[in-house]
Amino acid sequence: MSSISRRGTSSPRELARVGDRLSFVYLERCTVHRDDNAITATDADGVTHIPSATIGTLLLGPGTRVTHQAMSVLGECGASVSWVGEHGVRFYAGGRALTRSSGLVEAQAAAWANRRTRLDVARAMYRLRFPNEDPAGRTRQELLSMEGRRLKECYRRESARTGVPWRRREYHRDDFSAADAPNQGITAAAQCMYGIAHAVVSALGCSPGLGFVHSGHERSFVLDVADFYKTDVAIPAAFDAAAEGELDVASRTRRALRDRINETGLLDRCVRDIKYLLSYDGSRETSNPQDRVTLQSDGDRHIEAGRNYGDEPIW
Repeated sequence: MSSISRRGTSSPRELARVGDRLSFVYLERCTVHRDDNAITATDADGVTHIPSATIGTLLLGPGTRVTHQAMSVLGECGASVSWVGEHGVRFYAGGRALTRSSGLVEAQAAAWANRRTRLDVARAMYRLRFPNEDPAGRTRQELLSMEGRRLKECYRRESARTGVPWRRREYHRDDFSAADAPNQGITAAAQCMYGIAHAVVSALGCSPGLGFVHSGHERSFVLDVADFYKTDVAIPAAFDAAAEGELDVASRTRRALRDRINETGLLDRCVRDIKYLLSYDGSRETSNPQDRVTLQSDGDRHIEAGRNYGDEPIW
């Protein structure tokens, strides 16, 4: 009998850092299975082996089938798996954190739970996106207006750079082909960026739903993070793909985006940006690589878990 399912869980130190992984791998019309610690993609052209520990997020397009063992090894390696629809318009995701520490999600929750600090983080996010503008003291309405102006400027700038005509942003949820080439590229780039951002957020152990600009959605924080790189990574890649022609824009956008992400070290940058925004230095995890589970006392002290405190006073 196979012993694959009885393998021990890898520690965070044994897993590849998210910043060292491939941003995403897109597969369609194939069967995804497992061979030792790799996944395999089998289609009409044969079998392709992909080391599972090197994947940030796996995008499964139309016509894909995935086995339980493949999902098992992807989960063990902390890879995020996203099912995407035709042209990548639909997006579903899941994954496991690379770190088993709750440090970052606690910092995120603390900042999110206070209205003042939540707005402070939102302002810091806009400062990160638009370094030439000062968001200090601005209301949320002013921040959104600033974002709208900068995005319109970005569309016009990329249109002039590539020579691709631009009218306005259009997104047709139920008919991808109804949009023109640059809009198709922008939609495809956005879906890829959501997958990448979700992979990083999950790998760091943050909550996808606790957003600071976006709110009310299960991936609000993912949408926040993906927007950091919209104007300097995603939109330029979409216009570059549209400049090559109107056919097959989505796949060309994914390839252009993957190249940009790898060339610029975007995954490492994404990790740094999230930790900076949440004012998290990770010193506790760095000094103690072992799993750390504590109990919290009424005095806000963290005491050792795995002991019976029935006869001991706890402060």
